Amino acid sequence: MHTDSSAAEAAVDFPRFDQLGLSDAVLQAVKESGYEEPTPIQAEAIPALLEGRDLIGGSQTGTGKTAAFTLPILTRLKTPGKVRCLILEPTRELASQVYEAINVYGKHTGLRTALLYGGVGYGLQRKQLADGPDIVIATPGRLLDHLGQKSLSFASLEVVVLDEADRMLDMGFLPDVRRILKLCPRKRQSLLFSATIPPAIETLAEWMLHKPVQIKIGGGISPAETVQHAIYPVDDRQKFDLLAALLAKLDFRSVLVFCRTRVGADMIARWLTNAGQDKVAVLHSDRSQKEREEALAGFKSGAYDILVATDIVARGIDISGVSHVVNYDIPENPGDYVHRIGRTGRAKASGDAVTLYSAQDVDFLKAIERFIGQTIPRERLEGFDYRWSPVLDEEKPREKRRNRGFSSRPAYQFGGRRR
Repeated sequence: MHTDSSAAEAAVDFPRFDQLGLSDAVLQAVKESGYEEPTPIQAEAIPALLEGRDLIGGSQTGTGKTAAFTLPILTRLKTPGKVRCLILEPTRELASQVYEAINVYGKHTGLRTALLYGGVGYGLQRKQLADGPDIVIATPGRLLDHLGQKSLSFASLEVVVLDEADRMLDMGFLPDVRRILKLCPRKRQSLLFSATIPPAIETLAEWMLHKPVQIKIGGGISPAETVQHAIYPVDDRQKFDLLAALLAKLDFRSVLVFCRTRVGADMIARWLTNAGQDKVAVLHSDRSQKEREEALAGFKSGAYDILVATDIVARGIDISGVSHVVNYDIPENPGDYVHRIGRTGRAKASGDAVTLYSAQDVDFLKAIERFIGQTIPRERLEGFDYRWSPVLDEEKPREKRRNRGFSSRPAYQFGGRRR
């Protein structure tokens, strides 16, 4: 069974949540959360998972994937017991997000959940494990630590979920994942979600899954049609000046600025603050867990309207209402471009993706355009005093496009900022 959810959405009237076979306790929580109709992936995945089928999903962001697997798991576990479900996530942020979702959807079930990730002490995690969780959400390294300390057992495990498998591959976690899976009972339900299926993930899926249902979520890894893209060629020495000038003229609600390195993210956040942006947060793996949680929570609540980050937030983090994504540094991996811009234009809302492009980025940009199958329009910011750069000569005449969310405010005025 192979299903393309985007095509199915246009051809099928999907059932309601109460027609999918979910338990009354789960349905009550769904209703209290304000959800009325399942997304295509939820409508297709939930019945198959309730039957106990294995599943492999190509997971585009913003499609409701987390609920697609957590709702049937919460229904199938029914009554509290020993550890019966393991959900593996590549990052602390993704693990925390799934933990929060399960606590919302499972609040009437009586099921207990433990959240295990590195960068923090073991005390609270050991207490959660001692309390007898039914569901464990974990990052691979910290889970192996607890298994080595014999803090938990997989003897009663029924369901294993491997989320963002290609991200696990990128971060070097697949050996740890295989070690963990070998400790799990062979008779179990297994779910694997991955935006792409490179050979290493294909091999893992064949070893991990048994006759899986295959579902392509939201058309696989491709840019959302609700996102408008633009490339802004600029001399590398003017990148920050152009960024600040763009932000001064953009009529934005919230902006994610992606940098390639942690040092770069800290530097750009500091420069933006010095340039007059007073609601800037920064998020990357060198920040403490408390700092990471505060930055993400503040950005979601509106306490910060600009979040400067590395690709730690490019995958799967559920941040609604992001109006603009800015690639200060072009990603080296074309797939990461799609994941980054997937933070805007979510749930059929419109969004804008802006990429600053310098001469050294030529090969990266060509790879991205081949990957997404389109040429991204080149733009210039009116009134900005550009220095000459070879990339400025690459621009082609273009038709006038819709207003990209620019206000009538004057361009940002710069003082003697030190570089």
